[in-house]
Amino acid sequence: MAEGTVFAAGWTLDDVQWSKFDASKVDPGLLQAVKAASLVEFNAPDYVIYLKRVFKDSGAETLANIEQWGVEETQHGLALGHWCELADPTFDFKASFARFREGYKAAHFFSDDATSVRGSRRGEMVARCVVECGTSSFYSAIREAADEPVLKEVAGRIAADEFRHYKLFFGMLHKQDEPELPFWRKLVVALTRVNESDDDELAYAFYAANIPPSEPYKREEYARAYYAQSLTLYRRHHVRKLVQMIAKTIGADPNGRLTQAAGAVAWRALRVKAGLNTRAAAHIAA
Repeated sequence: MAEGTVFAAGWTLDDVQWSKFDASKVDPGLLQAVKAASLVEFNAPDYVIYLKRVFKDSGAETLANIEQWGVEETQHGLALGHWCELADPTFDFKASFARFREGYKAAHFFSDDATSVRGSRRGEMVARCVVECGTSSFYSAIREAADEPVLKEVAGRIAADEFRHYKLFFGMLHKQDEPELPFWRKLVVALTRVNESDDDELAYAFYAANIPPSEPYKREEYARAYYAQSLTLYRRHHVRKLVQMIAKTIGADPNGRLTQAAGAVAWRALRVKAGLNTRAAAHIAA
């Protein structure tokens, strides 16, 4: 498999070259981050139910696209979970997911309210675009950082899917029959969603995937542990692309000076956050 391979849509688990797995090339820290990611990806059905409730009047095509998105996200979780079980035979993907589901319950997933938590369907799509920007960048970073060939392939396949998902949601954003959101409102939604990456979801996923049930959940500790393993994967070009995609979502010039400046600031902030979390995680481990 060439490093620059572009993976097409519609792949299945049977398409992955599992026979090329090389246990000697598994990085333990990266494995911890991938275990957590597998649980978050596999939790897509809750997002599907929520999005179908918000977009219930948007037509059959939109609802079908949401369903297909959920199928693909769930497959991402299965692929990552299977790789983790190969890399660590003591890891039980389904049992870890059950722990995650028991401990992490986002309130809007269990509500009957058809109103988006972002205030509108357009706001919801801005938030979804931000998420897909982030996941596309994350799996691209894993693909480049990983030495293990099967993880490199799986991450490449997922990164390509996530970029297609970004384009899907970007299209849905501009098809809504609601008034266009002002630039400042889209910016607020985007920044809010970026900041929500520090919520319980990733911290609890790290806990459920990597920590024995006998240990209590400590949100800040496991959030630091997750970021200590994940943020160091990023390179400057990943962050630059991420910021450009977000800029396009909110109606800014992806190649403009403000976007370039934002990319530089985001890169410096990520490096600082990576360093702080790595040191904090090392102190906790000691």
